[in-house]
Amino acid sequence: MLRDYLPLSSAMLQADVGYAQPTQAVPERATLEDAAPVVMTDLTRVTAVICLPGDTVDEAHRRMIQRGVRLLLVVDQDRKVLGLITATDILGEKPVLAASQRGLHRNEVMVRDVMTPQERLEVLSMSEVRAAKVGHIVSTLQKAGRQHAMVVDYDERGRQTVRGLFSTTQIARQLGVAIQTSEIARTFSEIESMLAR
Repeated sequence: MLRDYLPLSSAMLQADVGYAQPTQAVPERATLEDAAPVVMTDLTRVTAVICLPGDTVDEAHRRMIQRGVRLLLVVDQDRKVLGLITATDILGEKPVLAASQRGLHRNEVMVRDVMTPQERLEVLSMSEVRAAKVGHIVSTLQKAGRQHAMVVDYDERGRQTVRGLFSTTQIARQLGVAIQTSEIARTFSEIESMLAR
């Protein structure tokens, strides 16, 4: 039965070899009139960068730097989303306040101490995102005063799955506008004025 199938040749694995990871090819340039999904990180095409609530904020920050992101999903052992943590959460005053309130050193502060918990996360629906333009997303982030927006899909029972993320940094890069993501109100007024030129 196997006589029609010749074995494949093999080789030794070389040193310093990486491994394939899912990639999402996002357009280098976008406009406010483009379909909103072109500026969304689609978690069906890109692996989510995650951390655990018991990780230290320093560990979470190292992971952000290593993966080139400014937001991590906080998950439990079953990979259920418990919340999210951003670079602003880690680099801002939250860790200092958590350390002083709990009598800890800064390097003992955990992700759970500064993350935004699931019950406080507002999400966008993927069905609405599919029908929206980039300008709608910019307007949504501007109104909310946020740097990120989470997108969910719904299954036939109405249960949510985190499907994607919007980031002002990525949107600005694709729009071709240099912005400071720590100042949302100024950021989007800068985008609007630069695009109006």
